[in-house]
Amino acid sequence: MRIAIPLAGGQLSQHFGHSEQFLLVEADRDERTVLGRKMETPPEHSPGVLPRWLVERGVDVLIIAGLGARARDLLAESSIEVLTGITSSDPEKLLREFFNGTLQSGDNRCDHSEHGCDH
Repeated sequence: MRIAIPLAGGQLSQHFGHSEQFLLVEADRDERTVLGRKMETPPEHSPGVLPRWLVERGVDVLIIAGLGARARDLLAESSIEVLTGITSSDPEKLLREFFNGTLQSGDNRCDHSEHGCDH
């Protein structure tokens, strides 16, 4: 499986569309092990671009603090599991919690009301 974690300043990005990089992790879910990882810079943000970009990279799971309704819908249509409302910022901690089954998805933390959280 492939897990994507959007980052800003090396920590979990608070909003999907403002991510500077994505940590893409190749993992064995059954064995709870990381098989490989790489950092990729996403294309410039515009509606619909990032979900397609993640699909092209074979992402199965997205761990994120917040994202807009349109992006969430596009990801769901592509069968990407979205864990949103994540409060921890350390990507290594997020991976450990994911593999241990303790990573809790919560309320979408999108706080860009001037954009209506539709991006």
